[in-house]
Amino acid sequence: MDTLEVEKGKQHIIVEIIQYIPNAVLSKTIIKKTTGNITASSFDAGEELSEKTSPFDNYIQIIDGCAEIFINDKKHLLNLGEGIIIPAHAKHSFNANVQFKMISTIIKSGYED
Repeated sequence: MDTLEVEKGKQHIIVEIIQYIPNAVLSKTIIKKTTGNITASSFDAGEELSEKTSPFDNYIQIIDGCAEIFINDKKHLLNLGEGIIIPAHAKHSFNANVQFKMISTIIKSGYED
């Protein structure tokens, strides 16, 4: 697949949207809108994403393997099929003790409350 969004109206197998690349973290945009986005990411074993924050809630779902996620310094181990919401403004990071793939969904609307 190319680096553009996933083709609309064409079915796909979500875990096959993105491949593993040795010694790398790879991301592929599924949908990108001003109101939010959905991204698939693959992490090779031993890779990590360093600590950051986001101004929006972020729903993470593991679609292959298992992931170690830290949210405000608390460790969460997520297995295949499990998900977690990273709250807006929370410090978070990802570690790949083994290969894993995830879907990240960020919705930017609804913060008017």
